[in-house]
Amino acid sequence: MRKAERLFQIIQILRRSNRPVTSAQLADELEVARRTVYRDIAHLIGQRVPIEGEAGFGYVLDPRYDMPPLMLTAEEIEAVLLGVQMVAKLGDPAINTAARDVIAKIASTVPDDLLPFIAEPAVSLKPGEVMDSLTLDSRPIRRAIREGRKIELEYRAANGAVTSRIVWPVLLGYEDARCLLIAWCESKQAFRHFRTERILDLKVLEETIGLSRGKLRQQWLQWREAELSRSRRAL
Repeated sequence: MRKAERLFQIIQILRRSNRPVTSAQLADELEVARRTVYRDIAHLIGQRVPIEGEAGFGYVLDPRYDMPPLMLTAEEIEAVLLGVQMVAKLGDPAINTAARDVIAKIASTVPDDLLPFIAEPAVSLKPGEVMDSLTLDSRPIRRAIREGRKIELEYRAANGAVTSRIVWPVLLGYEDARCLLIAWCESKQAFRHFRTERILDLKVLEETIGLSRGKLRQQWLQWREAELSRSRRAL
């Protein structure tokens, strides 16, 4: 790893941590000697990067410190490219277009020496089938999730029965060849997983859920854990 990349990575490590990071931890992640970490920290401090701490205690970065938003390393670029390949398999045109737009923005912003990592990345997914179960536009669902709005669904169950439901959307989940809308169902008074290929029609309502997005998600996570515990006990 070049020194410039190493210095940038030290800042990244400190920025993502909410507690002091020791020189040993930095050396382990960067795969360098601790004396190299000491020199790099001294260099950053000399360049007015607001790092506080000392050897044996750990280092912290002033949370108000900021860097150019797209100072990416080769590893970070390849991680994004791998994510884009995964997104392409979901079969969601809107999400796929957004992912490709991200790559275009990165390519137009990073230095020329990083462009080869976009054109010829060192990582790739095995070619395979694209998920074909997402037969509706996911954008209204995702907007409803972000804005905390209820959704009215016309849904066809496995037995063919069609019902109308009002749900509180939590998230869109992708599993194997299926896409699921995870939501609280008002009629069932419980969380349900709706297969998107069975959604015949949907309408985002003006009425809000009345519960914060984080709180609703937490309740779903608790419900899911209870369901998993019940399943394990049944085995």
